[in-house]
Amino acid sequence: MLFAFVLKHTIYGISKEWIYSEEMPSNTEGVERRMARKHALLLLPVALLIGAILTLSVSVANDSVAFSSQDKGVVDKTPDASFTATITFQNTGLSEGTWSVNVAFEGDSWSWHGAPKSLTLSKNEKKTLVWNGLVPSNAAAINSVARLIVYYDDSYTALDWWIHVVPASELTIKDSSVS
Repeated sequence: MLFAFVLKHTIYGISKEWIYSEEMPSNTEGVERRMARKHALLLLPVALLIGAILTLSVSVANDSVAFSSQDKGVVDKTPDASFTATITFQNTGLSEGTWSVNVAFEGDSWSWHGAPKSLTLSKNEKKTLVWNGLVPSNAAAINSVARLIVYYDDSYTALDWWIHVVPASELTIKDSSVS
């Protein structure tokens, strides 16, 4: 639309005959026409560039999402222990956007994936989403760790949250004697 508007107003008043004409007009008329033609043809790439920049800025604004968790660190959990991942998202773009978001804890020994959620946010709006899960009982090796990953559309971000699997059993010495 912008391109059509600029093109129309740039070439407005210039007859098609003279733009496509190969015959040479008189010297003063020819110089003026050739200068006008050069200016008209120069504005075409500039208009295309402006249109491309505007289109790109609108599409990039749709992908602008920021998120934060309250803190960061390592949380000790036993196999089969429950956990809650709470993440606050914010649309930092210029217009409303909709994303498919999900979280996962991923490690070398085990992983857990939450259920995907749809998130729609207006410009600068914030929303907190919560996922609940269990550390897998059969896949979690003692002393293994898994990192919290946030997936949204075709992107992902690894956050600084880790689950460290600790033993569910603990040995305590209650009494001893030496003779």
